Order: sequence, then structure tokens, then C-alpha cells
Amino acid sequence: LLFEDSLVSVSEQGKQLGEYKMSVEKAIKFGDPCLLVTASSHGLIDNVPCGTSISCYVTFNLETIEQRQHEYVKLENHPLDRRVDIVRCDEGLRVTKNVVQGERKETASKVMPYGAMEGFISEGANLLLQRLLITKIFPSFFDVLSFDSDSNLCQASYTFLGEKSQLIGGQPVQVLGVQRVIQSMTDVPTSWQTYFLKDSHLITRAQVGSPVIMKVLQIPELIEPDERIPKPDFPKRELQWEDDLELYSRYSERKEAIKADHLSYMRDHPELSAMMSDFLQHLLLRKPANPVQSAAEYFASFSTRLPPQASFIRSGSAGPADAEGRRSNTPGRASAAKREAI
Repeated sequence: LLFEDSLVSVSEQGKQLGEYKMSVEKAIKFGDPCLLVTASSHGLIDNVPCGTSISCYVTFNLETIEQRQHEYVKLENHPLDRRVDIVRCDEGLRVTKNVVQGERKETASKVMPYGAMEGFISEGANLLLQRLLITKIFPSFFDVLSFDSDSNLCQASYTFLGEKSQLIGGQPVQVLGVQRVIQSMTDVPTSWQTYFLKDSHLITRAQVGSPVIMKVLQIPELIEPDERIPKPDFPKRELQWEDDLELYSRYSERKEAIKADHLSYMRDHPELSAMMSDFLQHLLLRKPANPVQSAAEYFASFSTRLPPQASFIRSGSAGPADAEGRRSNTPGRASAAKREAI
């Protein structure tokens, strides 16, 4: 969609009267990414200079951020200059119209609330929408909201005209057509028919009933769609890190580093050897049924994370180790032990 179209305006007799250009490019407006649509048409109609230009910032959802539209007709005794600005504000879209016709000047401004503008397509957004319609599948007929020539909100209808063959520079090409009709509440409907190549390049544009048509003189270079490279498929394989020299080397280095760190800690804390000797003696003498629980109770007194307590707080309690010891000293077992001794 980001390219420029260039057409010429010709009369029914084939005389060139002017030119038409339209482009779409990426832009930034009010700090947000958007699209900038510009279009201009200048020429002579009955030897009277006239033209129209549009500069419109639209979001990727075709919502109008700002649009500047200028129209002029340089009649000798009664020139017309008309400017319409549409700017998004907090309340909605602010529409400001300035018209200079001869010596008379008119200025009007109004705010269209967002609630009443749902589905609104401005003139600049319309140019982008028609490019999109050619590349996408869309219904043969649908309606939106737009402005008529007096900036009054009205209905705009889009109709798909189908495909046909058309001569461009003496060469037949297949084109797709879209018709847009502005259903003005104060004037007769205005209809435009535009035809595009399948890559959205504009070929002809004409207002129904007008003796002037805009068309290209040569077939533009077709835009080839980007070829999508299929995502490569990497099957999941079981990791054999022992066979990977790099992973095994990292493992060995990390293993030796941890081992060296532990040995260094042991050298810096010789009291650990005494603690381990006492604990092993505790296991041999008490023979707890649950060594893990016994170890937790034994080393709890050395922990800095537990509240302080007496060193032998569990010496009189019925812990697992004590219960085991008491079971070994029951009267039945004691009598048996004496008999064996005798």
C-alpha cells in the first residue's frame, strides 16, 4: 500500500488537461505511528484553473487523526477558495471550514462527537480504503459515514464493480472496479468510479457525468507480493550433554569450582569437623528411626534463622530418637537381655 500513483486528466476528446497524484507513506502524528495519505489534482476545465489537494493522517484502523483539504477554482471575476480542516480533539472531530468566494468570506466550526462518528471514513481515508478493498475480499455492497461537499455528515455507499478488460497504452489489462456514492442530504448523489490493478495501482478515476477522466498513460510496474519463507522445522532431540564437548567442559569446570569452594569453606571453618564427629557419634549411639528428622533437630540449635533456644531443649521431650531409646529399654526387652547375660 505504500506507493505513489500518478495519472493525467483528459477530456472526452483525449486532450490532456491536468494531473492527479496520490501516495501513502508511514508517518508519526502526535507521537503515534500512522499513515499519511496525500492526493492532489490540478488542471484546466474550460480554460479555468482548478484543483484539489488533501493531506490526511489516519490510523491503521482508518480513523482520521487530521485532514487538511483545499479546493480552488480561479474564475476571473468570482474566484473560489475553500478549505476544510478536520482535527481530532477530546470531544470528537473538530471541523473548521473557511470559504472565500469573490469578496465574501465564511468561517464555520463545529465538533462532531465520537458517538455520532462511528464508521466515519474521511476523504483521505477513503483513498486508502479503496486500495485495501482491492487486495482483500469484501462484500459487494456496504455503507459508511462520510462528509458531502458542504461538510454535512451523510451516508457513503461502496459497490464492487467486478473485473473487466481495459486498454492502457494499447495493451489490454484486467482491472477491478469500485464505485463510491455520496448520498448528500442537500444535493444530488455524487458517484465516483475507480479501477485498479490487482496490486492496488490506480488505473482510472472518474466522476459519473463529468467530461473529464483521470487515467494512467502506461502500465505501472507491478508490485510483487513478499514471498513468505516457511518456518524451518527443528525436531526436538534428546540432549546428550555427556557427548557434547562444550557442555561437558562447562560441567567439569563448574563441578571443580563448587568442590574447591566447599573445601575452602571447610578450611576456613575447622569447627565443622568437630560438629560432624559429634553428629556421627549421636547417630551411632541413639540409632534414630528417622535419621533425617533427627539431623534436623540436631543442627537446629546452630541455625541463625531460628529463635534462640536452650541447647538441650529436646533432651526431656518425647522425640523420635528418645522414643526409640525408650522402646529399647522396655521391661520385656530388659529381662531378655539379663537372661542372655546369665
